[in-house]
Amino acid sequence: MMPGSETRVFRARMTTALVFLTMTALPAAGAVRPANVFDSHMVLQADAEVPVWGWADPQEEVVVRMAGQEVKTKAADDGRWRVRLAPMPAGGPHRMEIVAGNTVALEDVLVGEVWLCSGQSNMEWGIKVSADAEKEVAAAQYPRIRLLTVPHRTARRPEPDVEVSWTVCTPEGIAAAGPWNAGFSAVAYHFGRTLQEELKVPVGLIQSTWGGTRIEPWTAPEGFRAVPAVAHLLKPVERADKEYREAAGQALADYRRWLDQASADHEAGREASAPPPWPRHLLDDNTKPTSLYNGMIHPLVPYAIRGAIWYQGESNRADGMEYVEKMRALVGGWRQIWGRGDFPFYFVQLAPYRYGTEDPTILARMWEAQARCLEIPNTGMAVTVDIGDLADIHPRNKRDVGRRLALWALAGTYGRKDIVFSGPLYRSAVNEGGAIRIRFDHVGGGLISRDGGPLSWFQIAGADRHFVPAEAFIEGETVVVRANEVADPVAVRFAWHMEAQPNLANREGLPAAPFRTDAW
Repeated sequence: MMPGSETRVFRARMTTALVFLTMTALPAAGAVRPANVFDSHMVLQADAEVPVWGWADPQEEVVVRMAGQEVKTKAADDGRWRVRLAPMPAGGPHRMEIVAGNTVALEDVLVGEVWLCSGQSNMEWGIKVSADAEKEVAAAQYPRIRLLTVPHRTARRPEPDVEVSWTVCTPEGIAAAGPWNAGFSAVAYHFGRTLQEELKVPVGLIQSTWGGTRIEPWTAPEGFRAVPAVAHLLKPVERADKEYREAAGQALADYRRWLDQASADHEAGREASAPPPWPRHLLDDNTKPTSLYNGMIHPLVPYAIRGAIWYQGESNRADGMEYVEKMRALVGGWRQIWGRGDFPFYFVQLAPYRYGTEDPTILARMWEAQARCLEIPNTGMAVTVDIGDLADIHPRNKRDVGRRLALWALAGTYGRKDIVFSGPLYRSAVNEGGAIRIRFDHVGGGLISRDGGPLSWFQIAGADRHFVPAEAFIEGETVVVRANEVADPVAVRFAWHMEAQPNLANREGLPAAPFRTDAW
């Protein structure tokens, strides 16, 4: 091959690849298509306006028909279109038709309750590797529950679409859905199954999860900008495109020099050196702020949802109270970009786990931060200190986790007044001479020791801030805490250790959350 011909071949191949990518990224001429989240077997949100969107030829008229409605619009100059269906009651199945130059027919469409289920590995943990897996999979015959899994994907900017499809919840369907051959999210499934059994309406579950990830990659830019305490985390993202272009320009120059030298080496019979590395964009990484929001959340927006459930935090456990600000950014950002007001957001407080030689109070401070997240409007917290596994960061009991999240939803979102939806949460402390009396919210039918033994994991301290194990006993709807070594106590801590599996609960079987009365 003549010197310089390699460059021409390289450029020709690159041009061909770009043309192919452009052709496959756009609908064919004259073809209308909806975003991939609109598919046969989907669930649309009941009793709310339902956006439907997609792509067609510029200025082409698009008609969407469903359940007696017919809505028309014209595609914009870039081919995008969007309509809104009027609120529909729960039910179905329906047929949706999208008509322009062609007709797209979506069958077996249900209308019901749609929830986004996101977070790291404990939300991702599949039904096939959870407790009683064989029995649970065999029993997953719920054709009015529908499942959608978003594939792992980072992106440099908010993506308009993602390859997804809806699956009917059957034993075969739930086993096949989800990542790494483990089946659909067990927490999401048990959450949705509880709602479906209680509400008697279809339920759609959207799983968008990635194990080991921090909260920052899931957060929208709008969320960071709205929370001053974490706004600085967006600055590298805002510089990323410029820095990548500069690095790519330098890499191209390096590549051209290498290509010339490699050609000369080849002609002279010498072995060419390896080509120079191509730079990596900051957001081609599932640890960087906004990268997972861009690739795995934004493509779903503004699909009509009722709310979101969230199980994440192990990777942020050292953040302490900064996690509260990050949660404000995550929740606020999602609510802003969805434009559906302060939709419900229910999350899981981490389970106890033995994190090696780590400071044992790091997890306790994370628990404290998660409890503070309840200050964010329309949120709820499922406590799991009683169902953890100190030797496994992925406790296999996901049934109770999903059920506890569903209790918050049934009470807070669906107005069920007959449900005790939370275990005891610390309210206040009063010093009574040689003891401290603790009051709680959510005592339900009364406080109990769930194993019948003395209350465990209480500590008490005086002004010297030295905590010692304490005796604690139930008096009505309060707990009295004292220790002989502390004559004048000023502070109590409960379950303030990563291995804490305390036995205080309410009669409904929901555990008390860790807390401390001091701010030391």
